[in-house]
Amino acid sequence: EKKIEELTEMVAENDEQLMEKYFEKGELSTEELVEGFKISINNRQLFPIFVSSAMLNIATQPILDRVVNILPSPMERGEIKGKIKGTDGAIKASKDESFSALVFKTISDPYTGRISLMRIFSGTLKPDSTVVNSNRGVDERLGGLFFLQGKEQIPAGEAKIGDIVATAKLKTTFTGDTLCAKGASIEFPRIDFPEPSISFAIEPETRADEDRISQAVHRITEEDPTVRIERDPETNELIISGNGQLHVEIITDRLKKKYGVSVLLKPPKIPYKETIRGKSDVQGKYKKQTGGRGQYGDVKIKMEPLTKGKDFEFEDKIFGGSIPRNFIPSIEKGIQEAKKKGVVAGYPAVNFKVTLYDGSFHDVDSSDIAFKIAASMAFKKGMKEAKPTILEPIMNVEIYTSEAYMGDIMGNLNGRRGKVQGMEQKGNLRIIKAQVPMAEMLDFEPTLTSITGGRGSYLMEFSHYEEVPRELQKKIINEAVKEGRVKPEEE
Repeated sequence: EKKIEELTEMVAENDEQLMEKYFEKGELSTEELVEGFKISINNRQLFPIFVSSAMLNIATQPILDRVVNILPSPMERGEIKGKIKGTDGAIKASKDESFSALVFKTISDPYTGRISLMRIFSGTLKPDSTVVNSNRGVDERLGGLFFLQGKEQIPAGEAKIGDIVATAKLKTTFTGDTLCAKGASIEFPRIDFPEPSISFAIEPETRADEDRISQAVHRITEEDPTVRIERDPETNELIISGNGQLHVEIITDRLKKKYGVSVLLKPPKIPYKETIRGKSDVQGKYKKQTGGRGQYGDVKIKMEPLTKGKDFEFEDKIFGGSIPRNFIPSIEKGIQEAKKKGVVAGYPAVNFKVTLYDGSFHDVDSSDIAFKIAASMAFKKGMKEAKPTILEPIMNVEIYTSEAYMGDIMGNLNGRRGKVQGMEQKGNLRIIKAQVPMAEMLDFEPTLTSITGGRGSYLMEFSHYEEVPRELQKKIINEAVKEGRVKPEEE
């Protein structure tokens, strides 16, 4: 009774007439309470929370009843958040206004194709209409309209304001796009999807799965904009990213059941890189004599570190014709190709400068390929002599939690070689900002869930590269040897 009284007071405070009735009678009737709910919710002064279980079919019908009884109808929305391009005009929720709708979901059906679900905010829509995708500036010819009820598609002769209706095979429209009548130029705010928080590498189980995965992945990302599946250019792995481990597992299960593609999940490879900390001055000489024409290339180069942010720089300081000009591009190309595989653990080399200052050639035996090989030999020798080291990606991490878990989270970050950059407070929420090596974040999501009981979340994005501590580089090198990236003697 106390809670009902508190709720009644809260509702009455948001409407003068209900407040007067409450003061007069000390209570509100059920009808007045429902009316008060509608007013408060429509004014965004009260936000209802419904609890149910779809799996166990608990409270499903009561929630539907509450939606009808206390939530505002589409006609009561008034003005809608959005814009009419080129004007300051607002969009009115009215059947007499121009048609406008937001595509909020995409379903990939194996028989029908891509199905777009839209919520109509103004006007009416009929089958076989031509509308405009205002986000992309293109016309879309609609086919039939239908309502979805479970797996059943119920034809719709007309869709009006407030309806959730579907259509199939739109060519250029995706989740988050606005459709409107031609000439209306209406655009709704894009849906703000959460950034993925966890990533895995996925591998097809069989060759047949590998052949089908490309199309299946495309359809999955159309259906769920919160999942990302893309090829990592550094490691060449196919990476799936989602909002938690359960989300990723659901997606892989859908790949198998809906598209017949079985995949394996594993931690993604860390895109390490290599660089140099010192300088070197070396010679690379390639000489091969056979029965006929031989091969000859000879280069002398200097190597030195570059400032962070610069990948590679090549400087030509050849004077006096010690190497003909036509061979210089081959020398640079030889170094460009050789730097794709460093000498420490076989990772790409970055942040260094090569200066070509001398060399020699043979009138008959010198060739582009000979100088390319000589440059590659010089690079490997020069990198070994310039104090090579391994770099690892460092991530910017923001963790959202409550005060109670701050200590445990900070301790966990320290154990992951993390560096806390600062903390903020937003109401009861605490935000920890830190920089942590990517290699230490692969299992952070389940750890954070365990620490906070599911009440914590985090965002992560790439920041920069830093040198891996010397004591940890040995482990990376050993792994590279196991993978065949480098030979044992190359350690």
